[in-house]
Amino acid sequence: MKGIKDLIKHSSNYVEGLAAAPGIEIGPAFLYQKDILSIESGLIDNTDEALQNFDEAILRSKKELNKIFQFAKEKMGETRADIFEAQLMILDDPILMKSIKDQIIKEKKLPEYIVHKEITKYQELMVISSELYMRERAIDIEDIKARIIRNLQKKRLQSKVQHNSIIVGESISPADTILFAKSEVCGYVVDHGGLTSHAAIIARSLDIPAVVGTHFASHKIKTGDILIIDGFHGYVFINPTEDQLKYYKNKIDNLKKINIELVGLKDKPAETTDGRNISIMANVDVSGEIDTVVTKGAHGIGLYRTEQIIEELGSFPDEEEQYNIYSGLANRIYPDFITIRAFDTGGDKVKMMDFKEANPFLGLRGIRFLLENENVFKAQIRAVLRASINKNIQFMIPMISTLQEIKRVKELVNICRNELSIQKINYDKHIKIGIMVEVPSAAVMAGEYARHVDFISIGTNDLIQYLLAVDRGNDVVSALYQEFHPSVIRSLNHIISEAKKSGKPVSICGEMAADTLAVPLLVGMGIDIISVSPSAIPSIKRTIRSFSLKNAESLVNECLASDNEEEIQELIKKFFKENSIQRTRNII
Repeated sequence: MKGIKDLIKHSSNYVEGLAAAPGIEIGPAFLYQKDILSIESGLIDNTDEALQNFDEAILRSKKELNKIFQFAKEKMGETRADIFEAQLMILDDPILMKSIKDQIIKEKKLPEYIVHKEITKYQELMVISSELYMRERAIDIEDIKARIIRNLQKKRLQSKVQHNSIIVGESISPADTILFAKSEVCGYVVDHGGLTSHAAIIARSLDIPAVVGTHFASHKIKTGDILIIDGFHGYVFINPTEDQLKYYKNKIDNLKKINIELVGLKDKPAETTDGRNISIMANVDVSGEIDTVVTKGAHGIGLYRTEQIIEELGSFPDEEEQYNIYSGLANRIYPDFITIRAFDTGGDKVKMMDFKEANPFLGLRGIRFLLENENVFKAQIRAVLRASINKNIQFMIPMISTLQEIKRVKELVNICRNELSIQKINYDKHIKIGIMVEVPSAAVMAGEYARHVDFISIGTNDLIQYLLAVDRGNDVVSALYQEFHPSVIRSLNHIISEAKKSGKPVSICGEMAADTLAVPLLVGMGIDIISVSPSAIPSIKRTIRSFSLKNAESLVNECLASDNEEEIQELIKKFFKENSIQRTRNII
C-alpha cells in the first residue's frame, strides 16, 4: 500500500509545515489577506479631540474583544479562552495607555500614528527575540494594534470567509481563528507560527486541522484551489492528483469508522483478553485539556508538563500562581491521580533563560537547571505540596542521571515539608516522588534508582535520542531515530524488569507510548501505566483489548533475541495479523 512518502516522491504540488492540530480535510482554499491599514503621521490641531478619539477607539476595541471572549468561552471553554482576556488586559494596561497619550500630546500627531509607533516598539523586541514563544506573542500584539488603529479610523473589520473552506494566510490571529469558526471552516494553513502559537492552540481546541510554519503556502495557493490538509503529518496538497485524493479519502473513511468504534470504549477497561489490566492516563500540556481527558476515558493524568505554564505566561510563575493551577487540576481530576512533572527547561523545551549553550541537550536542563536555581525549584515543590491535600498528586523529576540528584531532590522536598509544617499549612505527608528515566545512565541504573523513589516513568523521546545519539529533528539523520532498534527494546525491558524487582510501578510516556505498534511489546514487558495524549487513548485501549498477555510476552522474547530493527518490525506486524488487530498507525 502507498504511503505519504510515495505521494510526495515525484510531486511538487505540496507544501510542508508543522502538524499543529490533528485531522484530515479536503476542501476549497480561501486565501485570507488582512486589510492593509494606511497610517499617516499628520499633525493634529485639537489634542483634546485626538485623546477623546483614542479613548473611544479603546472602548470599541474592548467591546469587540469582549464579544470574542464570550464566544470563545462557549466554543472552547473558559481556560483556553483566557487568551482573549489577556488581550483585554493589554488594553487596560495603564502604563501603555499613558505612554500613548503622552506621545499624542507631545508630538501632536495623529493618534493612529502614535499607536502604531509605540506598540511597534514592543513588537520589534519580540520579533528579533531568539525565543519562539516571544516571536509568536508578537502576532497577538499585532492584532491588538490593528484593532485600535482600525477603530481610530472608524473602519469595519472584514472577516467574512467562504463557508467550509480551508483558510490560508501568512499569519492568523487568535481572534481570526475563533471568528472563522462561525463560518465552519475546515482547516488552517499558515505561513508563520509554531505549535505553541495561540492560533494553533485554538485550532486544537476546536478540532480543526491546522498546518503552520509553511513559510510560503500563501504564495503558492489561490482562493478556489482544492486542498488536502493533513494535520497529522503536516502536509498540504494543492489541487491533488487522483492518487493523492484516493489515498486521503480512504484515510478519512477509515478514521470515521474508527471514531465510531472507539466511542464505545470510553468506559471499558484497558484489559488484555486474559485479564491483565493496564492503566491508561493522559499527557496534558495546558489545563484546558482536562475536559478531553475525561471524555476520552483516561484514568487520571500521567504527565502534566509544567513548563507549558512558563510558555503561556512568558516567565516563571510564582508559588501562588502554581498552587492555584495545580490545586484546580487535582480537584477536577479527583479521585483519579495527576502526576505533576517539575519544570523541564532546556534542550528543546522552554528556553527563556539568560544563558546560551553550545549543546543545550547535554547542558543545563531538567533537574540540572532546577538544582542550580533552588529558589525556583522550592517554589514549585511548595506549590505542589500545598495542592496535594486531596492526596491525588504525584511529583515527578525530569532528566535524572545520578543518584546524588535524587538524594538532593528528597532533601529539598523535606525542607519544604518542614517549612509548611511550621506555617501550619496542610499537605499530603505521603506524597509520592518519582523520576523520569530518559538518559542512558538512569536506564542502566534503573534498579538502584527505583529503590530510592516511589515510581518510575520512562520518557521515550529523549531516551531513544540519547541511546542512538540521533537528533530526531535533524532531517539528515532522522532516519536513524528508530524506536524499534534492538538497543531500545532491550533498554526498555531492562528498566521495567529492574524497577519491578523493587516493587515500584512503571509508566511510559512519549511518542512510542502512543504508537499502537509498540503497545503489545510494552504490555508484554510488564508496563503498568501508559500515558498518552487524550486523542490517542481510545485506540491504545482498543489495541490492548485485542490480545493476551501470554502472547505479548512471547512477542517480547522473540524481539529481545533479534539484532535488527527490520526483523523486530516484521515480528510485530505478524503479531498484529495473527491477533486481528487494526494498526491505527497506518490509518493516520
